[in-house]
Amino acid sequence: MTDRRVLAGILLATTFLKAPHVLAQEQSQVLVPIQVEGEAGSADFDGYKAKKDASASKSDQPLEKTPQAVSVVGSRQIEDQAARSVVEATRYSPGIRSETFGNDTRNDWFLIRGFSSQVNSYFLDGLQLQSSDSFATWKVNSYLLDRIDVLRGPSSALYGASNPGGLINLVSKRPTFQNRGETAIGVNEFGNVWTGLDVEGVNKDGTLAYRFIATGNYGGTQVDYTDNDQFAIMPEVTWKPDEDTSLTVYANVSKLKTRGQNFLPYVGTVTDAPWGKIPRDLFTSEPSVDKFERSQQMIGYEFEHRFDNDVTIRQNLRYGHLDVDFRNVYGEGWVGDDPASHLLERANFLSKPDLGLFTVDNQVEWKTSTGPIDHTLLLGLDYKRFDLHDESGFEDAPPLDVLNPIYNGAPPVTSRYDQSNTLQNQTGLYAQDTMQIDRWNFVFSGRYDDVQTRVTDRPTGVRTSYSADAFSGRAGVIYNFDNGISPYVSISRSFLPLTGTDTATGNAFKPETAVQYEAGVKYQPTWLNDVMLTASLFDLTRENVVTSDGVLFNRQIGKVNSRGIEIEAIGQLTPDLKLTGAYTWYDLKIKEGNPAEIGKVTTGTPEQFGSLWLDYAVPSDRLQGVTVGGGVRYVGSSFADSANTLKVPDVVLFDAAIRYEKDNFKAALNVSNLFDKTYVASCNITCFYGESREISLTMSYKW
Repeated sequence: MTDRRVLAGILLATTFLKAPHVLAQEQSQVLVPIQVEGEAGSADFDGYKAKKDASASKSDQPLEKTPQAVSVVGSRQIEDQAARSVVEATRYSPGIRSETFGNDTRNDWFLIRGFSSQVNSYFLDGLQLQSSDSFATWKVNSYLLDRIDVLRGPSSALYGASNPGGLINLVSKRPTFQNRGETAIGVNEFGNVWTGLDVEGVNKDGTLAYRFIATGNYGGTQVDYTDNDQFAIMPEVTWKPDEDTSLTVYANVSKLKTRGQNFLPYVGTVTDAPWGKIPRDLFTSEPSVDKFERSQQMIGYEFEHRFDNDVTIRQNLRYGHLDVDFRNVYGEGWVGDDPASHLLERANFLSKPDLGLFTVDNQVEWKTSTGPIDHTLLLGLDYKRFDLHDESGFEDAPPLDVLNPIYNGAPPVTSRYDQSNTLQNQTGLYAQDTMQIDRWNFVFSGRYDDVQTRVTDRPTGVRTSYSADAFSGRAGVIYNFDNGISPYVSISRSFLPLTGTDTATGNAFKPETAVQYEAGVKYQPTWLNDVMLTASLFDLTRENVVTSDGVLFNRQIGKVNSRGIEIEAIGQLTPDLKLTGAYTWYDLKIKEGNPAEIGKVTTGTPEQFGSLWLDYAVPSDRLQGVTVGGGVRYVGSSFADSANTLKVPDVVLFDAAIRYEKDNFKAALNVSNLFDKTYVASCNITCFYGESREISLTMSYKW
């Protein structure tokens, strides 16, 4: 039965490309070169403010007409803040708490509206980059990105299985039909050297364009023995024979070589041990053993054709593969639970996942009118095949004296607690009607998903199958006043399939579900057209959470509620001054589950955080080309234990920048954590230090 469903999904997907009568029409059309104004990839931006967003509705919808909380980080903001990763680029956005595990060079970790979201809510160009809890994780270099869209709240109605807090959709740079290029080089205080190359061109008749982007870095980090060596390349070709048809073919290849992260105890990081605190640069693993190496490849295409009757068809398809070799000797607390011993108890961990991910999304969009109502109708069919081969092991390791570290290696990991294959096929059918009636804009979305999962234990050959299906939906309305104020309300529902069985009942886990109610206002002042102010209130309840009942684990009895407010201001205040500011406050509580945890806040989750960044181009003739920038980030306190008795303090961090631009040359000096504040980013059984001060110098040349 499963095979027939998969075959049907693929056959339906490919039918969208079969339109031979379209090709006949194309031959008679005049070829018109495309003109792009401004910097490459910046046509949809005024400074930092995005004009439109394609992620929230999968159509070309202005943000002020979208009844959902959406934040957009553009390539200009990424460049101004010298953000070298997705988590660094989203530091100044509301609702999303990046760097939840501190300074981690391996992965992008983030919470959205209080819920961990990196495994199922990480998307690239509208297609899911599904990961696993066993470090089969994707990572995309921010230099390859044109923008980062953060959708807050459940988004299953269009994107299928995902975390209820929201999702990140990374949007890649694409050919812009220009002849241009850029080269850049930079270095930071740890000796990590960074380079970038971005070159594109177009043929004489304007129908074929290419773009080649390459970036890499090599060198040290704030932790001893831990380098951050990586490279990424992304070649692309776009064929656009006319204004109505385009096909982009691309590849994305990257390699990362670094080490694992320090897992540290609460006493000795958050609070003093009898001898003080663990040094922030101490490497607590074994240099001869520890490594994290990821090889990642993706290839795909994006096709679009618009018919004369305002019907547009699209197909986005991608295959991705990654393999990880991770070995880490990590901390498990103090030997004998005695900080005075300054002996860190350790374990030796191994994980070697291999993951293949095929995704395809097919869309038919029709813009039409029925009387006074303008409709944008969207019908979509998507399919995902997730094929994971997992291998994980665990052994005890010798302790480490944190005051006098001696690295003698660790025994090899010979045992395996997981040798499994997970094959998941998901087919989703969705529909949406976006309606405009005068100043009213409505959106109604609905989706049905069928998910088939099979887990095979390789040593025994035992197979376990899980089936799940679910309906998701969204409804919202927004009204645009003449003065730029646009209030909105919405309701949305999400789902997330789970594998495993309830320990007490033996029943297979049902999909995790969530419902959110949201009300907000968007304000684009008529006297500040390049500024957007937004505020949103939400109440989000997550159900069927797998937790403990206080005696047994893996009980599907949990319920968690997140409610709060998010505020954002972003844009161009004056021709010389850009800003982005945000504030987030949550009331996050466990409602059902372990009786000892009901009414408590989940660990490692700050209930408030905020930020402000200003970027000012000095207008003086003597200082022409000089821009100064500065920012402040506040992260509130969080809890280190489920009983909420141990607290991680809040922290205030400062960033600064100064740039000089003349003609095609630019030099920039950026400093994050300006005053080198030592702080703990979060604790969840173990604790993680946040980033130290990083001073970086970058020079670039454009032509």
